[in-house]
Amino acid sequence: LPRHEPISDCIMRHLPYFYSGQAMRGFGRGSKQLGMPTANFPEQVIDNLPADIFTGIYYGWASVGSGDVHKMVVGIGWNPYYKNTKKSMETHIMHTFKEGFYGEILNVAIVDYLRPEKNFDSLESLISAIQGDTEEAKK
Repeated sequence: LPRHEPISDCIMRHLPYFYSGQAMRGFGRGSKQLGMPTANFPEQVIDNLPADIFTGIYYGWASVGSGDVHKMVVGIGWNPYYKNTKKSMETHIMHTFKEGFYGEILNVAIVDYLRPEKNFDSLESLISAIQGDTEEAKK
């Protein structure tokens, strides 16, 4: 994935970011349409993001409650493909959980920036980009 050096350098001066909040259901698109379930953060967490944080895709580590820590990717922004009107913070933890964890505390440590948020011409191209983001974050 191409790096946007000026943006990446700026972001790296401020990372890592640490966030906690109750895991909430979103629209259900992550699991139903994209094959990648996500947990959303509540509005008060999003409202407390740094004012200068870039929208886009980040990666790092996450845990649910006091559980194990796993790799994750998180999208911060408006999801232009879906034309969202509210900023969201959607986290995909790279682990298969035995049961859902909505309502539990989600802890994330954002350690690096993958790419800026962008629109896609098709659902297939969005899915392909998400799969690429996940593969990059696994490294």
